[in-house]
Amino acid sequence: MNAAKKQYKMKGMLITEFELEVPLDWHSSDRNHNAPIKHRPTISVFAREVVDVNHASDELPLLLFLQGGPGGKSPRPMPGSPSWMAEALKTHRIILIDQRGTGRSSRIDTNLIRKMSAEEGRDYLLNFRADSIVADCEYLRKTVYGGRLFETLGQSYGGFITLTYLSQAPEGLAACYVTGGLAGLEEPAQEVYQLTYQRVIEKNQNYYARYPEDASVMAKIADCLTNNNVLLPDGDQLTLERFQSIGILLGMGPGIDQVHWLIEEAFAGSDKTQLSDVFLEQVMNLTTYHEGPLFAVIHESIYGQPNKSTAWSAQQLRAQFGEFDATHSPLMLTGEMIYPWMFEQIASLRPFAGAANALAEYQDYAPLYDLEKLAKNKVPVVAAVYQNDMYVPRELSLKTVKQVANTQIWLTNSYEHDGVRQSPEVFCKLRELLLDQGGPLKVSK
Repeated sequence: MNAAKKQYKMKGMLITEFELEVPLDWHSSDRNHNAPIKHRPTISVFAREVVDVNHASDELPLLLFLQGGPGGKSPRPMPGSPSWMAEALKTHRIILIDQRGTGRSSRIDTNLIRKMSAEEGRDYLLNFRADSIVADCEYLRKTVYGGRLFETLGQSYGGFITLTYLSQAPEGLAACYVTGGLAGLEEPAQEVYQLTYQRVIEKNQNYYARYPEDASVMAKIADCLTNNNVLLPDGDQLTLERFQSIGILLGMGPGIDQVHWLIEEAFAGSDKTQLSDVFLEQVMNLTTYHEGPLFAVIHESIYGQPNKSTAWSAQQLRAQFGEFDATHSPLMLTGEMIYPWMFEQIASLRPFAGAANALAEYQDYAPLYDLEKLAKNKVPVVAAVYQNDMYVPRELSLKTVKQVANTQIWLTNSYEHDGVRQSPEVFCKLRELLLDQGGPLKVSK
């Protein structure tokens, strides 16, 4: 094993960092994860272990956190934050892995991708789906942790990865927690967006119900962007459709209020024709992808099914929902949708345009989920399903529950998609379900 190790303390936590060399392509002929890595392109995978200093020598269960995304790096530990971590540290040794292509795990950025052709970029990015992330986790488990079983906590896309883990390597798992991430197992991207567009409309309605006066401000912003060439601080033009994409916030706990506070300072002084510097700076930060371009580039591919291209599904379906037309009143914001125009308008995404378009046309996806194996699953799974989830439709989650044996859910409308970050109750509730598990499937409300 080629693994670098570093250890230090941080306010009551003992931190151990690992860097491992793994194959870029786990699907090559040598699939023995314990074999020496030779004569194959490799990448680096980074993982950080966190344990309460008072329990550092204890034999605690291993909790592997699977970050949401795709393309999101694992959270950086801070004292008491995030709330689920503070709770889990009481009972577990936590492992925070930067999924390949993010953070310190051979991060994908423009410097790398601009050296590749469209097809080369597509083929490279196909190595960053959930099946490869699972292979990385298994390599970490078998080498650094001597084959000890993982418990997993999968938030959002981390739940998608969990289902792939249960399909490909359930022997490595002791139990799984999932929060807002029970993905549809068979539905292509088109069906997912058909549901999520409807949920985004509901979130817009909730926003305007809470802040009805914001409708007139939104109209003025739309008028300004439609009739003027407005530039963001980085030089990109702020188009109306790009502005509408700030609606990705609406599905999070504080999202509606964040949008309100943003547009509260939209205009400079009493002049309602000039957008303010602070507004443009904040919109730029919300709608650029410098920190995580992978999120945008592979987003639709996480729904890729064998023999079917994703074909820019969000863009295709948008035309069916007139509510998102620029002339609709009030102006409606879009959600977690990635559109082809983003790779023309957003500087951090332009170098990815060729690869992104090639991915949209790709059809030869390997299956991520083994329906037969999931139907016979023996690993205890407990999941929080959010009634009004804007990103992972509850309809698909409830269907998946019936397809994955040994699963219990907590169906709740008390939280939005980021509930596990907002309150320790979510992890505690799932912990209770896991400890009580042993009977047939039941839904707790």
